[in-house]
Amino acid sequence: MADAKVIPFDDDRSRSPGAGGSRSARRRTGSGNGPAAGRAEGTAAPVSALPGAQVPGQGRAGAEPPQDARGPQEGAAAREERKTRGSTERGDWDRRIAGGLAFLRRRVTGDYEVDEFGYDEELTDQVLMSLLRPLADTYFRVEVKGIENIPADGGALVVANHSGTLPLDGLMLQVAVHDHHPAERHLRLLAADLVFRLPVVNELARKAGHTLACAEDAQRLLELGEIVGVMPEGFKGLGKPFGDRYKLQRFGRGGFVSTALRAGVPIVPCSIVGAEEIYPMLGNAKTVARLLGFPYFPVTPTFPWLGPLGLVPLPTKWTIQFGEPIPTDGYPPEAAEDPMLMFNLTDQVREQIQHTLYKLLVQRRSVFF
Repeated sequence: MADAKVIPFDDDRSRSPGAGGSRSARRRTGSGNGPAAGRAEGTAAPVSALPGAQVPGQGRAGAEPPQDARGPQEGAAAREERKTRGSTERGDWDRRIAGGLAFLRRRVTGDYEVDEFGYDEELTDQVLMSLLRPLADTYFRVEVKGIENIPADGGALVVANHSGTLPLDGLMLQVAVHDHHPAERHLRLLAADLVFRLPVVNELARKAGHTLACAEDAQRLLELGEIVGVMPEGFKGLGKPFGDRYKLQRFGRGGFVSTALRAGVPIVPCSIVGAEEIYPMLGNAKTVARLLGFPYFPVTPTFPWLGPLGLVPLPTKWTIQFGEPIPTDGYPPEAAEDPMLMFNLTDQVREQIQHTLYKLLVQRRSVFF
């Protein structure tokens, strides 16, 4: 067998110019009739990428170019947008800080106004409502229905059921009227005299717009065009046992109807579902209640066994529905002294609230959802 001859890979460079060298040179320079024919001598042929491969310096097909490669105008617009957004956020914080400092200055210097009942609207809107709003929106997830039945201006008397062992339902009703009414109206609640005998609570109740549950104060507020809230069940509804939940107690002698008739304002029935279960009242320690001067002393699954932790309410789902208003401006002035008329109107309001409570309970999926 003849000896094999090894041909080096750089044979073209090691050969002297000749016929073979000319053919190699033609291949390198692209001379001939191939696709690269006519290209200038010494110019390298373009490199074709394999399918799916990425050529250096080029992005993938369909890929978005980098932010800086989108053009100077688009990049400048994005920078300007970020700058504007940052300036707006800084401006919002600056206004909040300035507003907070101005509020504190007015509090310290006494440069604020209260009405004849002690109501401080600025403190209520900026502090008290801000504290109660997370409880209503996030904890109890209050759903409000029929808010359009509360008039946009002028007086009205909102009559609601009362429950829950502690009067949180009145506070949630106040938040619901203010936050959901298009005119952001304030509800002025009529409270029992016990509220105004308690230290600290007395001052806060006055500042929040609450006043003593008497006919004179209620009529004065209604004539001033305020929305007044009353819960005629009183402590009988607030402190009833868990077994009697959503069963309305007696509405008294109908004094609220007489007040509405004298002021000529509509009566708006209101039904609250969800408050009955926040503190399930299993018993009443009457001896302790007498010693403390309270109308009742509740015993619940968590209180007093867990101490202060027992005061944390259960996170039930609430619904507050305002019913069709009952007009009173069509009655003569002497109608406020007619006991039969007051009895009939009181019974009408009570029946409407009770009927709505049953309807809401049927629609409710769960106590907590």
